[in-house]
Amino acid sequence: MKRVSLAAAVLAAAAATPAAAVTATVSPGAAVRSGAETEFLVLYAEGADPVAARSAIEAAGGTVVKENGAVGLATVTTGNSGFAAALAGNALIEGVARDRVIGAAPGTPRARPSERPRRVITERPARHAVEKEGHRDHGKRPHRPAAPHGPAEPLADLQWDMRQIDTAGAHRVERGDRRVLVGVIDTGIDGSHPDIAPNFSRELSRNFTVDIPVDADGKEVDGPCEAEPDRSCHDPADVDENDHGTHVAATIAAPINGLGIAGVAPGVTLVNLRAGQDSGYFFLRPVVDALTYAADIGVDVVNMSLFVDPWQFNCLDHPADSPEERAEQAMVIKAVQRALDYAHRHGVTLVASQGNDGFDLTKENVDRGSPNFASVPGRTPRTRTVPPSCQVMPAEGEHVISVSATGISGRKAYYSSHGDGAVDVAAPGGDAYDTPTGDLDRTRAVLAAYPKALAERRGELNPDGTPKVPTVVRDCDATGVCAYYQYLQGTSMAAPHAAGVAALIVSRYGKPDRRRGGLTLDPDVVERIMKSTAVKVPCPPGGASTYTRRVPQQDGGVTVVETTHTCEGTAARNGFYGAGLVNARNAVRARL
Repeated sequence: MKRVSLAAAVLAAAAATPAAAVTATVSPGAAVRSGAETEFLVLYAEGADPVAARSAIEAAGGTVVKENGAVGLATVTTGNSGFAAALAGNALIEGVARDRVIGAAPGTPRARPSERPRRVITERPARHAVEKEGHRDHGKRPHRPAAPHGPAEPLADLQWDMRQIDTAGAHRVERGDRRVLVGVIDTGIDGSHPDIAPNFSRELSRNFTVDIPVDADGKEVDGPCEAEPDRSCHDPADVDENDHGTHVAATIAAPINGLGIAGVAPGVTLVNLRAGQDSGYFFLRPVVDALTYAADIGVDVVNMSLFVDPWQFNCLDHPADSPEERAEQAMVIKAVQRALDYAHRHGVTLVASQGNDGFDLTKENVDRGSPNFASVPGRTPRTRTVPPSCQVMPAEGEHVISVSATGISGRKAYYSSHGDGAVDVAAPGGDAYDTPTGDLDRTRAVLAAYPKALAERRGELNPDGTPKVPTVVRDCDATGVCAYYQYLQGTSMAAPHAAGVAALIVSRYGKPDRRRGGLTLDPDVVERIMKSTAVKVPCPPGGASTYTRRVPQQDGGVTVVETTHTCEGTAARNGFYGAGLVNARNAVRARL
């Protein structure tokens, strides 16, 4: 699960906003302005007249620059330092929270992204070519029957995760229908990646974010903006400058095309619903806009490997939080839940990652990372002991299928959060320490697509294109088309396996959607099939798992780290695996 942020951009480009749900307005603001322009998010009360709510905002000195009508969430700029107080107690307004100080975004080329540990393996030799599909216009959603079962993809032997959920068995029956749309709410998708492009819809994809050069303390966030023609810091909707979203997308729906890997549902259509910054933050407004847009265009399944920043746990009344911080967290809970409700009503199956902190979400936990973004100067994370009533969004939202992660042996991954009643299903997320000795083996993470541009920018390729680090895998076909892959692990990698199974279920059992085209299936039915066909996994003997990790150090030594997680529940449903480990074959052979 990636970090998520709450700082949103000043103005989203028109192409990035769902026209049915978003209205932009500009007004002078009646109150006296007393300082630099600041951006706020304002949540209207349920059922409030938006015209009256806008008038109230204007009277308080605010200017509405964007409005998501489906949720009632407005982005407001103001120079009135008493803006929030002026709206306090107004029956039309349910919440007001500071978003970020508005500043100029330099239009200089981006600096090289900060390095993160790379995770992959050896290069693979070139393979014999299989006829490849060209790019299609997915907006018309034509039907494409499942192809007959054929040879495995070239890197299939490295995809232990697909064997764990039996995608090969599923693909003999159903590979996914082109009319099924899967939205990826993430850091973006590299739509040019050869093992994604055939299933990628540029027409439907949107970017709901704007790059944030620095935070309120001047610390680099996304870095200097790209030199886009309009200098808006708004990346195209077919790039991923982080790598996370591309990995997720390929896990869901990398096509069967004779190159690299195959996804869980290799026949469905991928839609980029970018809500994550290049830096990995996911802020409230882009996440809400992505969800409502997905609902409006007929997306069938949405994957959310994220939590909404700046608070990992959102608490309504934590004694350590200021009134303004409580309002901010309440805003996240209410606005995200409204967006989830809207998407669910419109037939979207919602899948989310559980988290990578090893927390039991049904117990008291210690949150050391919130707030994680300096929306005002001097804001830094602090330690809070949080009760179970504090919510991680969207994973703990209603209508969401929450996914924990397993390793190659099938055990719950050492990092995966859990909790009896908090986990709906489990899926492969990888665990590099899931080895007989507890030593690191990166091949036990999950292999999926990696943008070539990032491998080049990070200096990981030789002049001839071959990887020069052992953490990158390349595969080439006989025509000379090459693609790159990397190993990642996390509940972020588990959720797309479940989302892919959901897409197979819609493909198999969905009915024609006469209003919007494509297929449709009630998301509650999708969830029921996924859970009822999951392989039941009981708690480990003794009710707990002890994880011993031999963590390599820079000096060549090893540090032994040992943790124990307790599993509560029954074989039918428990805190490690929920209703069980998802199984693609079982899901497409269910008896309805």
